[in-house]
Amino acid sequence: MQADKSSTELTVTEAARRTQIVAAAIETVAELGYARASFAKIADRAGLSSTSRISYHFAGKDDLLRACVEEITGVATEFMRPRIDAAAGYAAKLRAYIESNLDLLVERPAHLRALVEILRNVRDAEDGLGEAALASRTRRFAEHLRAGQEAGEFGPFNPEVLALAITGAIDAFVGASHDSASHDGTAPDDANGGIDLRRAGTELADAFERAVLANGARR
Repeated sequence: MQADKSSTELTVTEAARRTQIVAAAIETVAELGYARASFAKIADRAGLSSTSRISYHFAGKDDLLRACVEEITGVATEFMRPRIDAAAGYAAKLRAYIESNLDLLVERPAHLRALVEILRNVRDAEDGLGEAALASRTRRFAEHLRAGQEAGEFGPFNPEVLALAITGAIDAFVGASHDSASHDGTAPDDANGGIDLRRAGTELADAFERAVLANGARR
């Protein structure tokens, strides 16, 4: 039986179990992919005796994945937001987003791999899942780029094209990364060819900064 309880009504034990399940689901999706991340696999990773333990807390796979997205988004926001907010100017904020995103990939590779897997595979879902979420992310980038143009900081280009290029480049690193990426920022040779992800973030930011700035040169 699936429990219909809000987070404020959960007991400490129930909240801990729910957190345990979400963590296991994130790791399972990151390792096996969306299609193979069954309740049975997730239950096994979480050390649960039965999938009914998952069904007690979540109405179905989409409900569980929604909780995963919420958890990952919270982690990403806490990690990235201070750096973005501290940056002054449209170009600086764009750089902060790109660099902090690649830094987050070093620190939490499973989280970002799971997020991309979920968003790319859930179709026509509500509440921030699926293609609508990807489109919303690209649209926010385009709005930022357009605002930079209106402020005279960015040059002439199609904001939608650049937004797709930026998000696609970031997602390419996420897709190529492995959960075993080392903490010094170097991915395994069979993943990204030994690319230093932290340096990649800087170089990626350099490239897009040159592409968007009004004078076409890095500041």
